[in-house]
Amino acid sequence: MNAKSTPRPFTLEITDEIRQAYEERDRSLDNDPDNPTRPPEFFQRGVIGKYYRPVKTQISCRIDNEILDWLKSKGEGHLTRINDILRVQMMADRN
Repeated sequence: MNAKSTPRPFTLEITDEIRQAYEERDRSLDNDPDNPTRPPEFFQRGVIGKYYRPVKTQISCRIDNEILDWLKSKGEGHLTRINDILRVQMMADRN
């Protein structure tokens, strides 16, 4: 995987280690109105990477006219479709 990319979203599991770190926190910081302290359960339903956007690099490539016409015939977003097709192939190749 590219060093600049991050994994897809996953849900945070509250472990005993997280619970212990919460209990051992510096409680003098708990009353900061700009940064309220939340218990670990507050983040239980949170999703890490929800707004994930992969880093993209602009390149130039040559595609057969027939393939480009087919991609464009599906409507706007032919470049996104190319990326999606390549991503599906990449994921299948990894498995």
